[in-house]
Order: sequence, then C-alpha cells, then structure tokens
Amino acid sequence: MNILRVSALLAVILFAGCNRNPENGPGTDDGRFIKASAWVTAPVQGILLERQATDPEFRSPLNADPVILVDTTVRYQEIDGFGNCLTGGSALLLNRMTPAARSALLQELFSPEGNGIGISYLRISIGASDLSDRVFTYCDLQPGETDPLMEKFSLDAEKEDLIPVLKEILAVNPSLKIMGSPWTAPLWMKTNNASVGGSLKREWFDAYALYFVKYIKAMEAEGISIDAITIQNEPLHGGNNPSMVMTASDQALFVRQSLGPAFSNAGIDTKIIIYDHNADRTDYPLTVLSDPEARKYIDGSAFHLYGGAISALSAVHEAYPSKNLYFTEQWVGGPGNLAGDLKWHVENLIIGATRNWCRTVLEWNLASDPSYDPHTEGGCDRCLGTVTLDGNSVKRNPAYYILAHASKFVRPGSVRVSSTEQTLIPNVAFMTPEGGKVLIVLNTTDVKRNFNIRFRGLTMPVSLNGGSVGTWIWE
Repeated sequence: MNILRVSALLAVILFAGCNRNPENGPGTDDGRFIKASAWVTAPVQGILLERQATDPEFRSPLNADPVILVDTTVRYQEIDGFGNCLTGGSALLLNRMTPAARSALLQELFSPEGNGIGISYLRISIGASDLSDRVFTYCDLQPGETDPLMEKFSLDAEKEDLIPVLKEILAVNPSLKIMGSPWTAPLWMKTNNASVGGSLKREWFDAYALYFVKYIKAMEAEGISIDAITIQNEPLHGGNNPSMVMTASDQALFVRQSLGPAFSNAGIDTKIIIYDHNADRTDYPLTVLSDPEARKYIDGSAFHLYGGAISALSAVHEAYPSKNLYFTEQWVGGPGNLAGDLKWHVENLIIGATRNWCRTVLEWNLASDPSYDPHTEGGCDRCLGTVTLDGNSVKRNPAYYILAHASKFVRPGSVRVSSTEQTLIPNVAFMTPEGGKVLIVLNTTDVKRNFNIRFRGLTMPVSLNGGSVGTWIWE
C-alpha cells in the first residue's frame, strides 16, 4: 500500500472518530447535519409560543452575522425548575372551577407533553400571603395566649383550597418541587402582635422553629413534600399585609440557634434558604452566610428583583460558591403589556437570573380574577396572574409566555452551559438530562436581527423579529 493510500485511510478513520464524539464532530454519525426546532413569541406579529413551520438546520458555512457559540463542555448550575407562586387566592380560584375545566388547565400548565408548558416548581405561602382572601397563620390564638409547644398548630385553613389543588397538580406532575415561604409568624410571637410589620421576639425563636417542623411534617402527612423553605418573605419590607421584619443578624441567630438544630433533631432534610428579597441588598445574605455556625445549615439564598440589578447575584455566588441561588418572585403589574413585560422578564429573569447562577425562576401569582382578587386588605391590588380566571374562563397573560419559553423545554435536572454573550441578543443555553440542547434568545431591539447559532463546528443561521423571544431545541 503506497503512502498516499495510507494517508487517505487514516483521514477517513480520524473523521469517523470525530463524528462518534458527540461534542466534537462536524455532523451526525450517519452523515446528516443537525436539525433543530424553533418556538417563537413575537408580540408585534401576534405570534404566541408557536413552533415555526420550517425546522432550521446546522450547516457548515459561516456568515458575517453575530454568532452565539453553544459549548456544552462548559457547565454551570443545575436547574430545579421554572414556575410560579401558587398563592392561596390562586388555589381558591382554581378550586372554584368545574372539575373538568380545572383538570384541563392543570394539564396545560404543569404537563410538558402536548400543549402543556411544563411548570416544574411552585412556591407557596406558609400561612397567608397578601394574595390570600384573609390573614391567617397555622397557630392563631386569642389575645394573651401562647403555645410554645405548637399544640394548637393546624393546617385546617389550607384543607379547602390549597391542599386539594396541590394534590391535583402533583397527580399531573409528581416530580414537581415545592418551596414554602412565610409572610409572618403567628401574631403572638411578634413584637407588635399585628399582621403588618413587627419582628419575631427572640424568646419565641425555638417555638417558631418548631412551627416550621410541624408544617413540613403536616404537609408530608398530606402527601406533599416540601423541598425547601425560605425563612421570611421580604424580611426588609414591613408594610405588606401580612409581613414581618427580620434583620440579617436575627436571621443568622435564628438559623444557628433554633431552626438548623430543630431540623437536624427532627431528621428533616428540607432545604433552608435565606433572605428572599431584592437584589439591591446582597449585604443581607452575605451577612447571614458569614456566620459559620448558621452557614452549615443553609442551602442558599433567594432573590426578588423589585430593586437592584440581577448581575449583583453573582457576587453572592462568588463569595460562597458552594451555596445555591434561587430566584423566587417577580410580579407582572396589571393590566399587563406583553411586548414590554416579555422583554423585561426574559432578559432579567429567564436569561439574567440563570446566567447569574439561579436554579429556579419563579413568577409571582399563578392566577387572579379580572379584578386582581383575591387579596388581603392592604395587599397587592394590581398583581396580574399568569392566567386570569373568571369562573371556567381562562385568559393567558404575559407571565404564561415568559415562563413557557423555558419551562416547556428546560426540564429539572438540566444544566446551564456556555453560550456567547451578545449585547442586542441576550441568551442562555442549557443541556437537558437526556442530552438535548436548548437555547433561549431575546431580540431587545425593535428591528429584525439575523444571527448564527454555532455548535460542534456547524452554523445555523436564524433570525428574530424585534422584541421577540425564540427557543431553539436540538439533540
């Protein structure tokens, strides 16, 4: 065999070897190029989470348009899920639907199959939130009474709406994860004995820790597993109804002295997550995490974005890289503006929060009625649900499409992977547990943008209209 034939044979062997490597080959094993599917929401054109008729294809030529290079060999945090806060008011409205209508809606919201958008994570309030129809806790007493052993603890207030609805949701999606967050401690534990404001008295730290233990065990007895709790919703905001102020030093002391040991002694592995407030006060979680005795019990920190910049979250990750980050709440104000809401939320939350290490992205209330009810006196009266429910009538609002571009395709256990940052077309990429690739891109401008998606040495030229969001999926 002459040297030219040997060289040619070696080249064929090397090329075939590259094709067998899923990260490096220029095409697929059988010589076909990679096909993708694309889902687009384009408010100006009236396109709402539509799969595009023509499947784009990765091919070799590279043009002069901007490039988003997806590199699955560079991996970041695992994703727990995308979803909502299932408020008491949301559960009430869902429970008032007919069984058939409610079942159809829950399939659509929580199943990733068919027309479902695959919501995979819910945050619920421990006791009432401001989007409940009334204020209550699970240990409400008469004035002057106390209950340090939680002998009067009861979930009865949740057994009419929240618990039955959660059970139906879990029947649709048994792997759904649930986070619990209190808006207030029982009023007899507080410095002002009121639902608005006040702080937790230190003499009741142990009793409040037992309150969390009782809650997790009582929900478990109902067949509902609580994956994580945050210690206090918006601990720096005492003006909501209900609400409670908790300083960073008190939160560290509560975890170190009471909550952490109580969970450990009770054999509870529910995650303890701190802060649960805005990105403008990262000093709060950093202060709590600086306490080494408290830190050993803490899984991570939770954030909202009613103040500050989403990029601030990375500083918390960099200071404590072993501690997780979660994005747990953002409202859409009624009546909603799909073009503006879609752009802001996708850029800052779906893309921004995940690029800054968050394992969850949760929009605020799942459902409200056409008058933004129910809510407590003094609670949010403009909070637009992901869906608006008027009896059995369902209207899908901006948060529905914001979430769907991620929740339907980026399933729990997916991992964020590297993708090129582009100023006008921010984006984020993931690899699913099955090895699929997902790229979410936003066109922040008002004009159509052409760009290239680059993967395994191949290029897929695509475009997005101004203000549009696209999700591309491929194997």
